[in-house]
Amino acid sequence: MQTHILRRSTLPVLRSTVAANRAYTTAQSTGPCVLCSHNLRSVPRTSSSGLRISTRPTPRRHTASWSATLTKASELVAEAAPSFTLNPATIVASEMKMLTKNIQDLLSSGHPSLDKVAKYYVRSEGKHLRPLVVLLMARATYNCPKIEQDGTKRDSISASINIPISSPTILQDFNPTYQGTEPTSMRAAVDPQTTPSDITTQISPSQKRLAEITEMIHAASLLHDDVIDNAEARRGNPSGNLAFGNKMAILAGDFLLGRASVALARLRDAEVVELLATVIANLVEGEFMQLHNGAGETISEKYSPSAFDYYIQKTYLKSASLISKSCRAAAILGGSTKEIADAAYLYGKNLGLSFQLVDDLLDYTITSQDLGKPAQADLKLGLATAPVLFAWEQYEELGPLIVRKFSEPGDVEKALALVQRSNGLERTRELAASFSAKAIEAISIFPDSEAREGLEQIARKGLTRKK
Repeated sequence: MQTHILRRSTLPVLRSTVAANRAYTTAQSTGPCVLCSHNLRSVPRTSSSGLRISTRPTPRRHTASWSATLTKASELVAEAAPSFTLNPATIVASEMKMLTKNIQDLLSSGHPSLDKVAKYYVRSEGKHLRPLVVLLMARATYNCPKIEQDGTKRDSISASINIPISSPTILQDFNPTYQGTEPTSMRAAVDPQTTPSDITTQISPSQKRLAEITEMIHAASLLHDDVIDNAEARRGNPSGNLAFGNKMAILAGDFLLGRASVALARLRDAEVVELLATVIANLVEGEFMQLHNGAGETISEKYSPSAFDYYIQKTYLKSASLISKSCRAAAILGGSTKEIADAAYLYGKNLGLSFQLVDDLLDYTITSQDLGKPAQADLKLGLATAPVLFAWEQYEELGPLIVRKFSEPGDVEKALALVQRSNGLERTRELAASFSAKAIEAISIFPDSEAREGLEQIARKGLTRKK
């Protein structure tokens, strides 16, 4: 009862915080952003006392303004975030405990080197945020309205998630974990994972497999991204490309996507296959948008609201598509109605955007040691993320630097100084908070449950994380 009261009492605080702080303004009027539903128009900012605050470029200030900016951002989060009384991971602890082993079983290869590289990013050291959200969504939608259908259909689907659709002799996909002395179909028939969902877990085997597939796709994207970015560290360890070389990292990422696709097909649900297959295409499209941004093809040296539209679209494709469509797929596999599936999607979309905005912020506010990877990496890679784009509105001299991707000597240092002097970090934090609030609002139609509260807390805690 106390946690229920806590949840309801803190929602107005978060909403009022977002309402009192404009997410962002722009220099000229345009239509609303399709993805984030924010109107991109110039509006005077007001303080809590109602006084108008100028949006014109602020004069240069000494380095104390940097501390003031960070303090303001911290105060915003402290006001928005309640005292947490529940660890979301404990709600699905048994499923999360088996997650890494199950993924490693799916990725087993007869080639020792491939086996090692493919499993490199699915070790237990990761946050595993995406499968955690998928499992919580499965439980949160368990008591939601269901579509009318044969109740045994989904149990039969869950009972076949390890059974090949084509003949194993045709597939020629050797997995030592699943291909022992007994035929694959016999092993699947007695696999304890293939029992229908019960009243205790409220999560079906097909939904558990979906969580594993989601993490496999994410791990594959990390292997590929680190090659593109010439990364040196990931989660405090050498990156995959540094540990095994670019060729092995790329091939291992492809292998993960292949095995994830096979597991996805065996869920035997056409809409779920469509959703997750589209995610893979979205990841590539988002990466292309990121590679071309700033090359003079999409933006000019003069600030335009379209630059932020482009950034939000790219962020959705690269960071929010996977979690949003996985959340929708979890609801579909549970037999939920369209309204519930739509709400699950909106939660995932807004959560993904919020998390990426916080990632952009951490690149400027956290040290490399705490972050587990080099800080200020985005600027060094030539990426203009939210803090830079917000700062660009105040300091037009950022335009040429963004267009040339901070490639000339001193560009990175100059851009960093301008971001620190601007209100870009504060506005990035505010925008992340607004997306977090939208994620929470999206699942307000779900029945009260620990799983729903866990999803809400993930959205809130994401604003205060340090890595």
